[in-house]
Amino acid sequence: MAARSVGGRTVRGEKAYAREKMDRAEVFAARMASTAHAPGVQARLARRSSRAATVFAALGDPTRLALVTRLCDGSRCSIAQLSDGQPLTRQAISKHLRVLEDARVVRSERAGRENLFVLNPQPIADLKVYIELVSSQWDAALARLQSFVEK
Repeated sequence: MAARSVGGRTVRGEKAYAREKMDRAEVFAARMASTAHAPGVQARLARRSSRAATVFAALGDPTRLALVTRLCDGSRCSIAQLSDGQPLTRQAISKHLRVLEDARVVRSERAGRENLFVLNPQPIADLKVYIELVSSQWDAALARLQSFVEK
């Protein structure tokens, strides 16, 4: 869904919002890759940034994060089960699950007439590695700054 005007303000769809967050992460990764420090780390960051941005954007919504939390125990849940106790309709829950599926955070399995959703922990594990890479880069930059200041 593209941006549209509702009541004098611009409303963007979920995919446009996710693309915008991904674009920001790609710009960040390009800046990081252009520096001369730790070229191996920079190359790994650049490769993982687009994928990480998609997962971060998918998990950035409180409703989607709550859905992931409900699936963390390894259970397979239908849309009806996931919408129980939620103020959203099944259709809204389904749209949120589609965004999570696009980011490969959840996957659906057909069981009879129902789609059951299950958590795929691999993208979250990949985020952990990505954050550790960024963290190590910042640690190195702060160590260089400290050494410069102490001279």
